[in-house]
Amino acid sequence: MKIERTTLCCITSDSSCPVMQAEKALKGGATMIQLRRKSASGSELYEWSKSIQELCRAHNAIFIVNDRLDIALAANADGVHLGQEDLPADAAKKLLGKNKILGVSVSSVTEAEKAGRSGADYVGFGHIYPTASKQKSCRPVGPDSITEVVRALLLPVIAIGGITLDNVCEVINAGASGVAVISAVAEAPDPEKATSLLKQKMLSCLQ
Repeated sequence: MKIERTTLCCITSDSSCPVMQAEKALKGGATMIQLRRKSASGSELYEWSKSIQELCRAHNAIFIVNDRLDIALAANADGVHLGQEDLPADAAKKLLGKNKILGVSVSSVTEAEKAGRSGADYVGFGHIYPTASKQKSCRPVGPDSITEVVRALLLPVIAIGGITLDNVCEVINAGASGVAVISAVAEAPDPEKATSLLKQKMLSCLQ
């Protein structure tokens, strides 16, 4: 599987069962699910991963595990997404192999270029706008910075951080291959509908 234009990645939150979150997002049109649960045990992550992978296959979507390369490999996920303080990307890529997807979180052109040299298949770039989903020590980079990273990198750029229906076109028009969201879907009153509306808006941005 490859990262396509207008990829919509829904990242699970800590608020409810990640399998249920994934199912609702996939029904709404999500094309990628990332399992993220920092406090969960390995056994919990493994069981959730197996279930979410089945759902993703049924919806022709990509399944990525956040941080835990071991879980991604054990559950035969489509790939893993790593942060700057996780296992180095080049080491992870050797273990993953060519047929799996490696994503790396970056917040600058320098980090993005390093990720590309280390074997990343895409970068998660941000945070673009202010966000309450994750604690951040730096200021938002803004949508204009997406264009700079896209020009410097021959890899898909997935924008993340505070992305909503109101600003998603700014992100797509800046050159992002897609977006990753947490609260915009996971914390919405109707996650399936929220996903559907966001996907529709993303597609309309290119028309």
